[in-house]
Amino acid sequence: MVLGLAAVAFTGCKSLYGKYERPDVNTKGIVRDVNSLTDTLAVSDTASFGNLPWRSVFTDPQLQSLIQKGLDNNPDLLNAALNVKMAESQLKVAKLAFVPAFNFSPQGTITSWDGNKAVKTYSLPINASWSIDLFGNLLSQKRSAQMALIGTKDYQLVVKTKIISNIANMYYTLLMLDSQLRVVTDMQNLTKETWELMKIQHELSRGVRSTAVQSAEANYYSTQAQAADLRRQIRETENSLSLILGQPAQTIARGSLEAQSLPTSFSTGIAIKMLNNRPDVHYAEMELAQNFYNVETARSKFYPNITISGSGAYTNSGGMGIVNPGKILLSAVGSLTQPIFQHGQIVAGLKVAKMKYEQSYNSWQNSILSAGSEVSNALVLYNSSDEKSKLEEKQIAVLKKNVEDTKLLLSSAGSTYLEVITAEQSLLNAELSKIADDFYKMQAVVNLYYALGGGTK
Repeated sequence: MVLGLAAVAFTGCKSLYGKYERPDVNTKGIVRDVNSLTDTLAVSDTASFGNLPWRSVFTDPQLQSLIQKGLDNNPDLLNAALNVKMAESQLKVAKLAFVPAFNFSPQGTITSWDGNKAVKTYSLPINASWSIDLFGNLLSQKRSAQMALIGTKDYQLVVKTKIISNIANMYYTLLMLDSQLRVVTDMQNLTKETWELMKIQHELSRGVRSTAVQSAEANYYSTQAQAADLRRQIRETENSLSLILGQPAQTIARGSLEAQSLPTSFSTGIAIKMLNNRPDVHYAEMELAQNFYNVETARSKFYPNITISGSGAYTNSGGMGIVNPGKILLSAVGSLTQPIFQHGQIVAGLKVAKMKYEQSYNSWQNSILSAGSEVSNALVLYNSSDEKSKLEEKQIAVLKKNVEDTKLLLSSAGSTYLEVITAEQSLLNAELSKIADDFYKMQAVVNLYYALGGGTK
């Protein structure tokens, strides 16, 4: 009777055994062409920048050492590794649900009635129960646990990629601040020379007023203040980087901005293939798959639960008229539980599972669009910064000549103090801007590395 009902129900629940298949998702035009306001990127190279391991992207030996230290010591990454182990344990539990459960509960009693001789009885029972998974309840739970494990490993990669990117960004920030500090220090010496020159011109009564000397002095102090601010930023960045590395705040050994060598051309691939290495996108899809199987689990609760139970005991129980020696007692029971009315809990559970599946689909779609946007932003940042840096290099050459010429003219009263100070400030601003744009190029490479999933290793 039980097996007959099960067979009838089984013919109507084949969908409970379905496997997750990737649904359609919008990937059209997710990356914009950097040279067009309307076109989308349409390259089809299989050799993608996103497939490069981090050591091939970040070649500075000191940076590589810092990244490795961060991967070894960062507490967030260590915790992510523990999450993977916990997910593996949960998957083992889900797999063991297919195996019969055994319990051993020995018992012994001593009884005496009205002062008569005590009677000793004992029982050594072993109980077993086995849930027959005809309707996919255990299977869908196991598959959901498998997706959870894959998703947890993806999250571990998310943390790893983020750590690598943050370390690289902070390292390049330090190189930028170092270069800016050198430029400001050089300008500090230059403004001091200008101030001293104007003092001499004023003392010799060569047309330089006291206000000009004051302006030159103020300009000198302004560069000193800039240098002090840059030293503060360097110290704070070192402290933040030390925290990521899992070490006390300390000085960070580093190279120079000019010595860096990073990739300059990028083949990014297209559509969803471009994001194959992106762990957070894959993590979002694994959540979708997990919720797909959760829907199947919720649907399976409408079907009967079939359990076979058995027990065996070695006993001398007087209940069977056996006093000694002990005997073996065996029994087996089959049961079927068919839910009829559960206060709407099963129906509500299915509805909630379906809505969570829809939510995870929306999150997955959004993660793909966000990833495409980040790739677009990284590419446009690199190209615009590269263009600006080349123009600023020409601007700096002109401004250096302008500073020299205005100082010579000042000596012959052919120029005013305002022209000299303005020329020096313009030169300083241009040099600081070029350093910043060179840094933005490096930051764009880091951002692109992260946006494409952080490479293969």
